[in-house]
Amino acid sequence: MDRAANIDGDSVLDERLARGGFRFTPQREHVYAVLLRKRDHPTAEQVFIRAKRDMPEISMATVYNCLDALVQCGLARQVTLERGAARFCPNMREHCHFYCDQCESVFDIDLPPEIGIALPKGYRAERFDIAIHGRCPACGGAARQRS
Repeated sequence: MDRAANIDGDSVLDERLARGGFRFTPQREHVYAVLLRKRDHPTAEQVFIRAKRDMPEISMATVYNCLDALVQCGLARQVTLERGAARFCPNMREHCHFYCDQCESVFDIDLPPEIGIALPKGYRAERFDIAIHGRCPACGGAARQRS
């Protein structure tokens, strides 16, 4: 990432954190960068392992606090699938998640502009949490080859 893009990203992060009542810290910046670097919906533990590579002094509690701040500020969303550990997604556009039941990977799936879900009178959707379960192309192809 070039220096100018990093400065722009820092100012956006700083602004969103401030608006949410949080201070900009190197730890929050680092945890957010970890989420953006590999958008594979990591668990908090996976974020901790990745963050520790470049910031060895970071603690698991700090990672949890950083993730909580990022979620509260609308910079990431917490995704809970089944009974597994919560995962974190920096994609803030409306989308749903595809969970591969075989390899346990999670993928973003774009939603059409108008989903067309009829809600009862007086209800207003603000966001969607839709999870689709099945097999990803890699696992689906492997299953067909075995048959």
